[in-house]
Amino acid sequence: MKLLSKQQKTFFEEEGFLVIDNLLNEAEVIYYKSLYDSFLDNKIDASRYRSDLSGSDETTGENITQIMVPSKLVPELLKKALHIKTLKIAQELMGDDIALDFDMLINKAPNTKTITPWHQDAAYWIDMADKRAVSCWVAIDRAYKENGCMWYTPKSHLSKILQHEQTGNKGALKCAGSEDNSICIELSPGACVFHHGNTLHYSRGNSTEDNRRAIITNFRPKSMIAFERSKGIDHTGERKVKP
Repeated sequence: MKLLSKQQKTFFEEEGFLVIDNLLNEAEVIYYKSLYDSFLDNKIDASRYRSDLSGSDETTGENITQIMVPSKLVPELLKKALHIKTLKIAQELMGDDIALDFDMLINKAPNTKTITPWHQDAAYWIDMADKRAVSCWVAIDRAYKENGCMWYTPKSHLSKILQHEQTGNKGALKCAGSEDNSICIELSPGACVFHHGNTLHYSRGNSTEDNRRAIITNFRPKSMIAFERSKGIDHTGERKVKP
């Protein structure tokens, strides 16, 4: 059974992103919230894959916690609703040969007020012959302007990759972008947004008392995943601009 309509696929192709409401039901959101807390509280040891995406040198705590490849540590995730449904939708958007490349957790801690700068995901990746790639950003908490929901620049995936540079101490990549020509995507827990690998996006800092937790799944053709691995790329290493 198809999960997307023709109109949804056309919107994604034209605009570079697509919102899906109610990807997860209430019980599923509760499961992911509990698991997420186990990662954040170090009940699940993810130290080798954990970093502060803000690039801050502060020792008082993380501003933007990034935990790469959580499904390596908790393989049962691959059999749960989020991974199964987002893979199916990714295949409907880009083809049956699309597979999971990697997943990650990104949390903006309360009152950290640290932006995730404008960037295109493709700036992190090596050059590949088949450039099809799509990511899914799933809200575990309500995501809104004040706690750092995502902003997307429509049709930016149709242009070339912009010049990027690195922020802080091995922090996120950044490029030029603006809210003026972009759309703010507020989401309820369990909703998600898919975006093309070239789509320009960013998020404001979290100025609220609550976490802003998200789970991200990233997809590309199986042959290109094999190519990445042959080059030693498994998305667990240091963050840098790729040649």
